[in-house]
Amino acid sequence: MATHPQAVSHGAGRSVMVWQAAGAVLLLAMAAIHLYLVIAGTGGVLGLLFVLNAIGGLVLAIAVVAAPRRLQPLASVLGLLFMAGTLLALVLALTTGLFGIREVIDGLLVVPTLVVESIGVLVLIGTTLATTRAQRAA
Repeated sequence: MATHPQAVSHGAGRSVMVWQAAGAVLLLAMAAIHLYLVIAGTGGVLGLLFVLNAIGGLVLAIAVVAAPRRLQPLASVLGLLFMAGTLLALVLALTTGLFGIREVIDGLLVVPTLVVESIGVLVLIGTTLATTRAQRAA
């Protein structure tokens, strides 16, 4: 039984949209966590970095779902690199320290942040692969 080409294309397009939506939600969750930490009292240089992270997460979440088709793989890769960089910064702060800051695993939202950012990296890898495949198929 042959599948109609439009049905395959429609299904693939829906899959890409699901990956993009999931990636955007995780970028927004990461941004929200960092904004909450600023509101909860994180100040100084770290607070400024958290505000910039929140803005970056919002901008990239929008880009992941709203970029023109030809730019979707780029938006996904940028979101992935941003999420991975943020996760790496937290892991460094937990282990060796980062910019003189040492974080502890039972710190405010540390575990949820590790979960959101780890899943976010995996989802944005999937998003990048899905958007790249869709672009090549078009």
